Amino acid sequence: MDEVVIGGRRFSKLIDEVRITEAVNGLARQLSEDLTDEEDVLFLGVLNGAFLFAADLFRQITVSARISFVKLASYEGTESTGRVKELIGWSENVEGKSVVVVEDIVDSGRTLEMVVGSLALRRAASVKVVTLLFKPESFRGMSRPDYAAFVIPPGFVAGYGLDYNGYGRNLPEIYTLIE
Repeated sequence: MDEVVIGGRRFSKLIDEVRITEAVNGLARQLSEDLTDEEDVLFLGVLNGAFLFAADLFRQITVSARISFVKLASYEGTESTGRVKELIGWSENVEGKSVVVVEDIVDSGRTLEMVVGSLALRRAASVKVVTLLFKPESFRGMSRPDYAAFVIPPGFVAGYGLDYNGYGRNLPEIYTLIE
């Protein structure tokens, strides 16, 4: 479908399923290569949006690693609130571990700053960030992602784990809001 309706709003296709699969597999190969010499690797998915991306990525990782999740929220509807709320906290001891943060989208960078700062306070040995989508024109943070499947322009997106008011996460492709 080139257009879908999510929560009463129209969205047009931005990235198809084949391109997503190819990009995720490519990121997994690159991460596996880059992490070959690491001994204690933890992938840390940021819920809810990154759950599909994290699962697809992690299944393709060839180094010994574990995965855990934190749940953070910074959006209401189509707008960033400017605040990051921690909904499900940190259950993993990251001290001395190589952590790979798995994000669905890096937009303003606020959520990423909070996560990277928290990992530094928890004394992670190293932190790398992989994101499905990166919006450099909207980015205002200090910690840029180390890996990005797609660089996209500003605009609200949904599908492949990303939602509009809780809907659209199940779509296998990524769509952008038609204003």
